[in-house]
Amino acid sequence: MRVMINQIEHLLPEGAKLEHALEALKAQPPFAVAINLQFIPKSNYDQCALVENDQIEVISPVTGG
Repeated sequence: MRVMINQIEHLLPEGAKLEHALEALKAQPPFAVAINLQFIPKSNYDQCALVENDQIEVISPVTGG
């Protein structure tokens, strides 16, 4: 199945969960995740099923001033 992660196309197996997308991205904490502009709590990463054409945003905090 095709999903977009941070505006880059990724192919994941059918039935993939959010945690699989994060593994494909090699995301390193801390980060926040939204699917189709909806925030997903960390406690739901392993339960959140993805569907074709989902738009996933993984956002890391930036420090500075």
